[in-house]
Amino acid sequence: MAFSKASVRDATVKGRRVLVRVDFNVPLKDGEVVDDTRIRAALPTLELLRERGAALVLASHLGRPGGEVKPELSLAPVGRRLSELLGVPVTQAPKVIGAEVDLAAGCLGPGEVLLLENTRFEPGETKNDPMLAGSLASLAQVYVNDAFGAAHRAHASTEGVARHLPGYAGLLLEREVTELSKVVEDPARPLVVVLGGAKVSDKVGVIDRFLEVADQILIGGAMCFSFFKAQGKEIGNSLYDEESVVAAREALAKAAASDCALTLPVDLVLGREFSAETERQELDGIEVPDGWMGLDVGPRTGALYAEAVAGAGTVLWNGPMGAFEMEPFAAGTRAVADAVAAAPGKTVVGGGDSVAAMVQFGLEEKVDWLSTGGGASLELLEGKKLPGVEALIDAKPTDREES
Repeated sequence: MAFSKASVRDATVKGRRVLVRVDFNVPLKDGEVVDDTRIRAALPTLELLRERGAALVLASHLGRPGGEVKPELSLAPVGRRLSELLGVPVTQAPKVIGAEVDLAAGCLGPGEVLLLENTRFEPGETKNDPMLAGSLASLAQVYVNDAFGAAHRAHASTEGVARHLPGYAGLLLEREVTELSKVVEDPARPLVVVLGGAKVSDKVGVIDRFLEVADQILIGGAMCFSFFKAQGKEIGNSLYDEESVVAAREALAKAAASDCALTLPVDLVLGREFSAETERQELDGIEVPDGWMGLDVGPRTGALYAEAVAGAGTVLWNGPMGAFEMEPFAAGTRAVADAVAAAPGKTVVGGGDSVAAMVQFGLEEKVDWLSTGGGASLELLEGKKLPGVEALIDAKPTDREES
């Protein structure tokens, strides 16, 4: 299915100010950007607009300041890094909206860049306040949303502004929606989905969807213990919650009636407590003794999952297999990461932890698509509409006009 919204490539932008919603929600440490992956992901859209003679006003949130100004969550360090990557000055606005911002935007020439302050410093951002959306829209003549990671939020800077300005999809957002939609709508078979993370309840919608469309779902991470609990197995001190156990029980019943194989770990790596220094043991089985907790899938599971991934036409991986950030419990996630990187089929990795794992293992260049979205990826895969995408104008059936 073709992408249904108008692309930034369709927009007439020469000599115009363009408000670009980007996803610069990046980790900071000591006033510096630690990981600039999301900034780099926005560069193709920003460079296209600059080449076509647009003046850019950039908007992004960072963290969760709760509608208050918190200096440690200022976008100033992001602006410095963006300036280095673009090779041009980036002016930092002192606020999100207001007279000073209006003046700075009005002074922009073609190719120049203004970065607004953290949109979530404004209490109206997360409430999708029409006044804030109108003020943001007044800064430009065209709106481009390239913030896929925030597209599942109906906020003032993601959905509200598109009611005031013609809204186009940035190159990243367009590619994200296209790549993730293909996994569900037209995958090369077999489609193997690897799901990890902590809670089944967080991913119940994705599990339901893939029980209908996938050939096999491989379950790892702490969520497997909710499945084991639902089966009446002993899980020791392993992480679980009652809501996830109910969701797991329902998923097991649906799987039994579907054509999709739902596969659980066959062995585990245990620790006494959640710590890299804890006592560790490999369990050739899945019944966890008292006083222990499961912190990774075992080597037999890793090999089993790697074999399934190697034979897949399409692989989607969302969520780690264990506490991979701690070296003694990283092997299961590493086995899946290596298998995904080497898989001959189409490979898509989504979700912050899975992407972080690929980066940690130096394998990020070896997958077909590395999604920048966490919640947005899951909601799109579930089949939900994303407000930030829906608000954009529809693509015309005619040929794209030159801008």
